[in-house]
Amino acid sequence: MTRILLGFNCNCFTNRYDEPEEWTRICAHLGVRHVMFNVDLIDPYWPWDLQKRLCDETLAACKRHGVTIHCSFGGHHGHQHYLGHPDEGCRREAERFFRRAIRQTAYLGGKSFGTCFAIQTVCSHNDRQLRSAILEDAVAAYHRLAEFGAEAGLDALAYEMTSVPRETCATFAENDDVLERCADMAIPLRICLDLGHRNMAGTAEEADHLAWIRRYGKQCDVIDCQQTDLRASRHWPFTPEYNEQGIIRGEEVIAAIEESGAQEIMLAFEIRTSAFHPQEHSHLDGLRASVEYWRQWVQK
Repeated sequence: MTRILLGFNCNCFTNRYDEPEEWTRICAHLGVRHVMFNVDLIDPYWPWDLQKRLCDETLAACKRHGVTIHCSFGGHHGHQHYLGHPDEGCRREAERFFRRAIRQTAYLGGKSFGTCFAIQTVCSHNDRQLRSAILEDAVAAYHRLAEFGAEAGLDALAYEMTSVPRETCATFAENDDVLERCADMAIPLRICLDLGHRNMAGTAEEADHLAWIRRYGKQCDVIDCQQTDLRASRHWPFTPEYNEQGIIRGEEVIAAIEESGAQEIMLAFEIRTSAFHPQEHSHLDGLRASVEYWRQWVQK
């Protein structure tokens, strides 16, 4: 039986609740003890002395409120293409960013770091030779980063499957290829699934969030959890209103996880609310409703 944890992807807190004491307090208040950290809270490019002070404050707040940082992931405040940038110099800078983020993650006690595999531009994606070369470059970079991660004390690296082929790893075939080519890394490469990232232009199975879980659950540590419909990746909360509109059903997700044979998975809420009145003021209510909804199936 799979051990399933309920947690937060900390991009639920960035921009609104960045203070370590505040976001950890919210976690404790809502009864959630597990998180995927997000580098938007502490930018890996900041001077290490500043990062270390904020990391120490974060660890102290986590201890006070009983919160565990399981892993860390890339954010939205820049660094969008990472290892998929069309310019090789930018890809090498992205690799340096990964090393900084890996160091930060290890200091925070997280066991893995990752982000999208190698997001392409429209031009590079449409140039088959260039696209292939960039992917080859990303695979080589992940091997080097895995050695660095192993030395830093991480257990794994990770990447997120996406909704469109341009962002890479949106098809079963490409995920299988990436995982196979990275199977000999110094530490394993794990896939982060997302209930809203379905390839609607792909096969019927690639458009089914449950099929992704059944296929890759054993190679996954975190599933980003959101309510959504078939028209976009909405990042809605699990409120009665959005549950009526959305397609994500808790009992179906839990059944798919169990069917996958995974040993342990964290369902991490990745919920976004517009910074506009009145939505701005409903964010915590949405988080609270989401926790209450999923507590029907997940107690840890």
